[in-house]
Amino acid sequence: MQGFTKIDLIILILYLAAVLFAGLHFSKKEMQGKEFFKGDGTIPWWVTSVSIFATLLSPISFLSLAGNSYNGTWIMWFAQLGMLVAIPITIKFFLPIYSSLDIDTAYHYLEIRFNSKGLRVLGAVMFIVYQIGRMSIIMYLPSMVLAELTGINVNILIIVMGIIAIIYSYTGGLKSVLWTDFIQGSVLLIGVTFALIFLVSRINGGFGAVFDALGNGKFLSPEEPIFNINILKNSVFLLIVGAGFNTCSSYISSQDIVQRFTTTTDVKKLNKMMLTNGLLSIFIATVFYLIGTGLYVFYQSNPLPPAANRDQIFASFIAFELPVGITGLLLAAIYAAAQSTLSTGLNSVATSWTLDIQERLSKKDMSFKLQTRIAQFVSLGVGIFAIIVSILLANGGIDSAYEWFNGFMGLVLGILAGTFVLGCFTKIANSIGAYAAFIVASAVIIGVKYFNLFGTDVSIWSYSIITIAISLIVGIPVSYISRKVTGDTSTPPSHSTVYKN
Repeated sequence: MQGFTKIDLIILILYLAAVLFAGLHFSKKEMQGKEFFKGDGTIPWWVTSVSIFATLLSPISFLSLAGNSYNGTWIMWFAQLGMLVAIPITIKFFLPIYSSLDIDTAYHYLEIRFNSKGLRVLGAVMFIVYQIGRMSIIMYLPSMVLAELTGINVNILIIVMGIIAIIYSYTGGLKSVLWTDFIQGSVLLIGVTFALIFLVSRINGGFGAVFDALGNGKFLSPEEPIFNINILKNSVFLLIVGAGFNTCSSYISSQDIVQRFTTTTDVKKLNKMMLTNGLLSIFIATVFYLIGTGLYVFYQSNPLPPAANRDQIFASFIAFELPVGITGLLLAAIYAAAQSTLSTGLNSVATSWTLDIQERLSKKDMSFKLQTRIAQFVSLGVGIFAIIVSILLANGGIDSAYEWFNGFMGLVLGILAGTFVLGCFTKIANSIGAYAAFIVASAVIIGVKYFNLFGTDVSIWSYSIITIAISLIVGIPVSYISRKVTGDTSTPPSHSTVYKN
């Protein structure tokens, strides 16, 4: 067990320098206005696809997926198959609408569909609060893991990560973010695949031993049903369908993902992005779960490394079992997952603040130059704020706060998605119905999460299903009644619903 060596440290530093250099390289051309927010039209669809993959695969996933499989079964793996639900829905119904409307942000759609600046601002505010908290936690968690394994001060790791992401997000806009995401996503894919091959080579019996373990209760346990008649309880069925709606909520209502769709109005390219992202996501999740089961088999006959708790078992294997040099590269991959999510968060928050809030509330038209300057200052300020919050988290006992924050913020996109679904799939919905649906869906899901509203524990995988259903149940009749009362006979703008206007 050699642990983290000076050679690994050098490789980690060189990797970070290469990422910074790449980000600055792609920001050579001064981007302003639309180019800063949506790219300059030269970004290949496959780069954007890997960027979506890198954005969705946060370091929380990187550290926990293998830990889930190591410590338990593959039950959570079925959540990745939710892509098979989310991708067809997004491709069939939402991408054609977003492409036809040529939206600037996810919440631009809400303004167009409901003729409401207020709904656009509300959606943006919810996303920004969610994203700032997510960025802080995503900087904190991998930095804590790396600090334990490398001996580097956690505050230094947080600051370095934040500064690098701020620099290329500030200077190059979305183009820089997409290309650096592509590099980091590629490092992650190659590195993790190598780790699996190396791990299996160290196991007596290789893949055969891993599959034997899966056949002996490591895939699914008898207590994990394929289908539960109570669809609010965990089962394979709920994980696939519920996770599908959760993922779909991200695809259709989260600015960091929708922003990738605004890089082109070519529906064929958008479809390729989605399908490639789905394949990459299912592939890497399967690799992580195979690694977790492989680690379980490996450590049956080998001593456990230091810091080998559930979520750090893979990182510990990387630090203490992989060859010198490869360790540095793989730990850099963990850092890469965090930086991809962080840079994406900074750019999407800056874009949403500038276009959804600042421009909507401004009484004068903003020039492209002013839009860009505002976005740059927002990304700088938000980045610094996220660094400070992350350092506070790293130096305080935040276990309960972390769980509380994730429990609450995990509800946000489901509530937003309900409003998008209401607008997309109904002609009758208006802004009054959308506000009512938003308020009731928020109240119900908060009641479910924190006040046991249904009188029983409800799986987190059902949250998006609940919020979307409530949004339709409330939004449609309220819209109908308000139209009758006010005599409103207006129709939705062309191409803003799934129906042919």
